[in-house]
Amino acid sequence: MNLGVLISYIFLGLTLAAPIGPVNSARLDKGIKNGFWHAWSVGAGSLIADGCFMLLVYLGFVEFLGISLIQVFLWLFGAFVLIYTGIESIVKVKNINLNHTRGKEPIHRCFFIGFFMSITSPLSILFWIGIYGSVLAKTAATYGSEALILYSSMIFLGLTIWDIFIAALTSGFRRFLNVRTLKIISVVSGTSLIVFGLYFGVQGMKVLAGWT
Repeated sequence: MNLGVLISYIFLGLTLAAPIGPVNSARLDKGIKNGFWHAWSVGAGSLIADGCFMLLVYLGFVEFLGISLIQVFLWLFGAFVLIYTGIESIVKVKNINLNHTRGKEPIHRCFFIGFFMSITSPLSILFWIGIYGSVLAKTAATYGSEALILYSSMIFLGLTIWDIFIAALTSGFRRFLNVRTLKIISVVSGTSLIVFGLYFGVQGMKVLAGWT
């Protein structure tokens, strides 16, 4: 076991989680409006979905993701989740209040938002197949197949650290904001989710058109 290699795999997990996308947008929105646990729950849902993708790649089931029907479902359902969440974030902006916003939204709902955003995202699927698949191949060739679970756990640990960091950052940052700023952030976050959702919808329609 090489400590430097373990740290590099943790850093890989951090790198995979850091890009701004639907899940991080939702994390920021929920964390700033409701606090640490709501932001963490979005990330926790996404982590479970990531774990599912890692398991699929690990077990070699990725060929099922190449079926056109499954791709269409993932694109379109993902579009629905993103657009619905984005619209809801914008519509509810008038209810934001520094004294009464925190903790109003059920935590389990934030968890499912994060989970469905990730599990229905073909971009996430392609991302994990491309990145994690190559990592598995390299790890097995370099350190042997017995090291796969250990180094995969380090990647997952990096993802978890990022989730905790963002949740702590957003909940701590909230105290420096006023109602107007919170509303602007909510609108921007909601708009970005809608844009991602529209992109998913267009891609789903393209796959559907090509399939039919």
